[in-house]
Amino acid sequence: MRRIALSGLLLAALLGVGAIASAEVAQKGSLRVNFEGKIAPSALPRTGQTPVNVSVSAAVSSTGATAPPPMQRMTIAINKYGHLDTARLPVCQLEDIQPATTDDALAVCKRSLVGEGRFLATVLQKGLAPFPSDGKIYAFNGEVEGKPAILAHVYGTQPAPASYTIAFLISRSAGTFGTTLRATLPPAKEGSGYITGIFLKLGKSFISQPTGRSYLTASCPTPKGVSKAVFPFAEASIGFKGASVLKSTLTRTCKAKG
Repeated sequence: MRRIALSGLLLAALLGVGAIASAEVAQKGSLRVNFEGKIAPSALPRTGQTPVNVSVSAAVSSTGATAPPPMQRMTIAINKYGHLDTARLPVCQLEDIQPATTDDALAVCKRSLVGEGRFLATVLQKGLAPFPSDGKIYAFNGEVEGKPAILAHVYGTQPAPASYTIAFLISRSAGTFGTTLRATLPPAKEGSGYITGIFLKLGKSFISQPTGRSYLTASCPTPKGVSKAVFPFAEASIGFKGASVLKSTLTRTCKAKG
């Protein structure tokens, strides 16, 4: 069984009723990254685990006159209280969805689907000023060289139809943050674009509840008599072309039940 500690994943665009949310802005000079996060439901068991859905986002912008530089690396370290369980999920293979359209990727790896969302990008086109674009993302349970990963399949149509897959490699670590996700983004080049924002909703129940399994689960391990807890749930770091790195620590409040 593969069971990976994963609590309070990262960052969100739509903050709905019954969700625990956190937001943070990191800035260096004119370069800014806005991180947001949502986890639902907001009431979590004091002991044991309950299925959750998580929305995530990281959006890059500039407060100056120039466009932000391309992202090159993304690392997210996540609090140890919670789990990511892939034990009975089919594994999507990188070669099956790269390259592929959104429809083709979903047709091949639908049973491995664990999330979906959108991306924002800046397109570089010869003779034109950089312009914005967006497109669809599907997130699949996958592996890279035999190690667990989230494969984020990105597909856009500007300036021409193109796809690539961002592999978030998942590893375990000791301490407050028990799970780390690391991704290397493709380099920007003329005629294509580079990502400036990622928005994902993750979560999947793949065996019927209440006795079944869920891709994401979490708990709120507070002492008896304490109904809420505030604690760091994620550390995020984004590396940019030119060696700039922006980091942020997000906190989360959970409500204990039971």
